[in-house]
Order: sequence, then structure tokens, then C-alpha cells
Amino acid sequence: MSLFGNSLLVNLSAVVSILPMALLAWRPHPTRDRRFWAAVAVAAIGAMGWTLIRFGDRWDGGLGAALWVSAATTVGLFAAISAASGTMARMAGLLGPYLLIVALLASVLDAPHAGGVVGMPEGWVVLHIMMSLATYALATLAAVAGVGVFLKERALKAKKPFGISAALPAVTDAETLLFRLLTAAEVVLGAGILSGIALNVTAGHAFISSDHKSILSLVAFLVVGAVLIAHSRLGLRGRRAARGVLAVYLLLTLAYPGVKAVHALLGT
Repeated sequence: MSLFGNSLLVNLSAVVSILPMALLAWRPHPTRDRRFWAAVAVAAIGAMGWTLIRFGDRWDGGLGAALWVSAATTVGLFAAISAASGTMARMAGLLGPYLLIVALLASVLDAPHAGGVVGMPEGWVVLHIMMSLATYALATLAAVAGVGVFLKERALKAKKPFGISAALPAVTDAETLLFRLLTAAEVVLGAGILSGIALNVTAGHAFISSDHKSILSLVAFLVVGAVLIAHSRLGLRGRRAARGVLAVYLLLTLAYPGVKAVHALLGT
């Protein structure tokens, strides 16, 4: 079998590996049992394994690679947090389908090593990239928690659970998780911005880059800060808090995979 055929087969296997986690959405009584951990482990192995194969000893800056490494980071962080938080674990029914969509998009939009393939970056650049990935993963999990809050509140107002809402955690628990994730994202994003500034200064460039990624990251940092202050001082909660978190997620999506999508469309 050709190298392309092997890559296509491994990519398909990685997509299929996320299916069990996506199917957790149909569990009426979610719990961190063997079935849950098996589904999460298979998804993590599939996404992380394909990401490692995809990158190998070279850095792939393509859109598909960005989506895959984002999915791998998110599922890995989800597993780590779920080990300590039952509330996070009960969001699996929302996160699983999302990861499956991301994996399908990654497979359709980009072929392995389609573009942006260069030598592996230096250590400080890798650290900056890892901070960006961690920020986006935390924002993704916070957005999932926000959607959970929205669906649970809607079910409570209707006085009848519907679909996945019955399996979701209580609104107060989901809100607590949401703001903890958002706080962590703010800290990591701030560190990422500072590391980016340090890289610019070291390279003799401008203090702050004027590219779309840097600008959107700064805006996201300010929006996250505003949401956290509004929660602490003004009691921001419920759907309004969820909308704020989704706005942050949108900004970071535009900053990270969004910029790569534009470059892919423009062929740059």
C-alpha cells in the first residue's frame, strides 16, 4: 500500500476512534465507569496517535494539522480534568460530537503534509505553541460547559428534560466549572501573550505583532477579563455568562484555526 493509502487509513481510524465518545451523548445516566473511560481513552489514543504520526519530525502548519492537534489537546485535557471532576465528565455527551465534527473537518479540508511543512521549531517557539493549544483547549471546554448551562436552563424553564439535557450536570455545577476553566484560560493566554512578546523582542521585531492572531488573542484576553470581572462584581451567570464564553471561543477560533483557514483559502 502506498504512503498516501497508509496515511488515509490511519486518518480514518483516528476519526472512527472518536465515535464511541460521541455516542456517550445517548447514555441516559452518565457516570465515570469503565465504558466512559474506554470511550475517552480510545478517542485520546486515536487523536493523539494520528497527530504524532502527522507531525513526525516535521512541523505541519496546514489547517488539517491544526484541527487535529487541537482535537488531541482538547480530549487529553478533558480526560485529565474529568479524573478530578464529575461535572466535566458529564459534558462528554456534548464534547464527543464536537470532536467528531472537528475530526471530519480536519480530514476533509487538508491532506497530510499538504502545506506549511518545515523543520521542527525551536524550544521557545514550541513552548509558545503549547500555550496557544492549551488556551484553545481550555476555551473549548469552557464553551462546551457554556452550552451545557444554556441547555440545562432551557430544560428547567420548559419543566421537562429533553434529549441530552437530562444527562448534563446542574446549572450551578456547570457554571462553577465554566468560570474555573475560563480563569485557567486567562492565565495561560496571558502567559502565551507574554511569551510571544519575548519571542518578538529576542528576534528584534516589534513589541507586539500586528497580525490577526496577535490582535484577536489580545481582544480575547480583554473579553475573558471582562467576563470574569462581570461574574465576580456583577454576578454574571446563566445564559449571559454562556454567551460571553462562546464569544471568547469564537475569538480564539478566529485567532488560531481561523487564520489558517483564511491562508488555506487564499493559498498563502
